[in-house]
Amino acid sequence: MREDYQSLIDEISALLGTPATLEGRDFALIAFGAHEAGDGSSPDLDPVRTSTILRRRSSTAVRAWFESYGIAHATGPVHIPPDPTAGVSTGRLCLPARHGGVVHGYVWLLEDAALETSDPRLLQAQSRAARIGELLAADARAGSETGELLSTLLEAPAAEQRARAEEGLAAKLRDRATGPLAMLAVVPWPSGQRYGAPAPRAPGLPNVLAESLLPVRQQAGRVESGQRSGRASPQGGQPPPVALAALVRLHAGGSLAPARTAAERLLATPRLSDDGTGGTDRSPGTVRGTGAVATVTAPGDTRTGAGAGLSAPTRGLGELRTAWRQALAAARVAAADPRHGPVGAWESLGPYRLLVALGGPHVGRGAANEVTATTGAAPAGSVEQDAADPAVRPLLAHRGLSDTVECFLDRAGQAGRTASELGIHRQTLYYRLSRAERLTGLDLHDGEHRLLLHMALKAARLAGRP
Repeated sequence: MREDYQSLIDEISALLGTPATLEGRDFALIAFGAHEAGDGSSPDLDPVRTSTILRRRSSTAVRAWFESYGIAHATGPVHIPPDPTAGVSTGRLCLPARHGGVVHGYVWLLEDAALETSDPRLLQAQSRAARIGELLAADARAGSETGELLSTLLEAPAAEQRARAEEGLAAKLRDRATGPLAMLAVVPWPSGQRYGAPAPRAPGLPNVLAESLLPVRQQAGRVESGQRSGRASPQGGQPPPVALAALVRLHAGGSLAPARTAAERLLATPRLSDDGTGGTDRSPGTVRGTGAVATVTAPGDTRTGAGAGLSAPTRGLGELRTAWRQALAAARVAAADPRHGPVGAWESLGPYRLLVALGGPHVGRGAANEVTATTGAAPAGSVEQDAADPAVRPLLAHRGLSDTVECFLDRAGQAGRTASELGIHRQTLYYRLSRAERLTGLDLHDGEHRLLLHMALKAARLAGRP
């Protein structure tokens, strides 16, 4: 947690004698005060507050319910009554953290009885909320600047532009720019977010130095390479999807733990609604019976096809473009292969690293082209399209059979381990393998045949085979 925010929240909690919580405008947790329950004087633990602290963010349904009280445009305190059916067992006092006429966050206080607006303590609390709004606005400006520099460094086609961006980013980050560093990718980021929108803040993650939303370039004719646009695509009327890029500072030993923590937090971020507004049903019933832990679709969820990826540790900003390609490849593999998800690391991709490296002109040649592969549509000349070797193509039409062969090859051809993993009898396994040999014309006792089959199956998985 940031010390400035935490100290202000502690002051507000002490001033009003009730636990305070600070969330950003996107309802991401930033700081919270201690909550002592069970002594007869403090309110019981509130399910919504508990869930927010544990998840480090309010759910989409909870956010919509609170926003229905007009807090996003409020200029003063807002009292919100309890609603146990919605998981809100204790009433709330919301102090909007405003600056420059804009709400940048919310200070939440539990209250059993509404404070009078004339209470001098409330006026003092409002002044601290205004200071929080000022800090949040300053952080947003700084984050926007570093995010734009990171975006230019990763995407700009001209070397001069990239050099200026690297110089500017180094000036912003100072000694933190020397590393060790890693790039983090989440692909795709929620459909409601478009290129050019502010990147989401990473609450409680001081190791995240910069964030940016980058466009996912689709096949030629849809979104051209190098085009930065949030406009709708000609086909389907939908804007191109985006990827989240984050620059993470690692510990001295180069451990990826800070980047993995950031990825897991970002994957837990509730997705926005498909209309891109972030809005949902505003009635309290949207969270009834959920205990405020509503079911939401989030990146990393198996229903979305999203994944997070980490690059290898690197030193200095000059290697970030390579690191970004690695992170994108790892995110793509994490989404395609559950064994590498939900957060994949470049150094642990095994044969997938080779598939990406051999992917032809559309894979691995610059960050923009690498992002293309994350759409799931294989461009001509890529490994995904060419992996359907004539000998292997018949096998790919039989999902259960191809999964059996892949499992067998993943376990170095050990029949016992494969049968145990699949929960089948060895004779059933042998029958399936012999059928695969007949379909493909390949000999599973031949090393080169095994290599061809294994890599083709991995490439098909990477391409998102049905």
